[in-house]
Amino acid sequence: MAARAMGSGIISFGMVAIPVKLYSTVDSTKGVHFNMLRKDGARLKQQYVAVTDGEVVEREDRVKGYEFAKGQYVLFTDEEMKAMDAKSTNEITIHEFVPAEEVNAVYVEKANYLGPDKGAGRSYHLLAEAMRQTGKSALATYAARGKCYLVLIHPLDRGIVMIQLRHQEELRSFDDVEIPDPEIRKEELDLAKQLVDQVSAEKFEPSKYRDEVRDHMLEVIDRKVNGQEIVVVPEERPEAKIIDIMEALKASLKAKEPSGTKAKSAPKKEPKKKTTRKKATK
Repeated sequence: MAARAMGSGIISFGMVAIPVKLYSTVDSTKGVHFNMLRKDGARLKQQYVAVTDGEVVEREDRVKGYEFAKGQYVLFTDEEMKAMDAKSTNEITIHEFVPAEEVNAVYVEKANYLGPDKGAGRSYHLLAEAMRQTGKSALATYAARGKCYLVLIHPLDRGIVMIQLRHQEELRSFDDVEIPDPEIRKEELDLAKQLVDQVSAEKFEPSKYRDEVRDHMLEVIDRKVNGQEIVVVPEERPEAKIIDIMEALKASLKAKEPSGTKAKSAPKKEPKKKTTRKKATK
């Protein structure tokens, strides 16, 4: 089934303008969703309740507020909130081209496919091929839904994907994370590198991996739909123990050895034969 566009935009750089359509990269129909119900099966709905008196607050009585000090808020009307929104031009403005590998993974938030709009097929493929052959991706800004997004336009397969990035001020520094600085011994590093080489693959094949939790949930749901009893197996927590890293690496390497192979043993040395000297005769 053909994907349904969730929006539109215009990629622009210099005098070039390429109308595009936005498509979600995620198939939401494959997720497992539950509804909140009363025990008799009636659907429930969410409501906003005032903390001070517990009364339900209807939509027309709600306003947004910003807490500028502990327990103190400045209130904003809907019109004032709209005044703070970015103007939604739906224009994807390219500012510069950079090597894609220069963009650290911590900046990535989500991705959308971009497809050409009517009449833009030639220019769309021209941009994709130019980026593909130069090994560059485009950093751009995208104003939509009252917000301004930093995005990376990147060639993918036969088309283009738009990766939404986080702004620098949204990220905390890695310096905030406490990381010890232990000494690494050469023999440990050699074993670790050997283990990495042993379980390496030439390419990324996501089809080899499945969401085992989702599969299990669907299995349990199917059993419940068919009237079968669901039995909860008590979870056994692994015992926490201090691990000798060298022994763990050796055990991992041994476990990854193909079945039927045996470690080569050093050849046994032949015992030296005793030689006897003949006594000289006078």
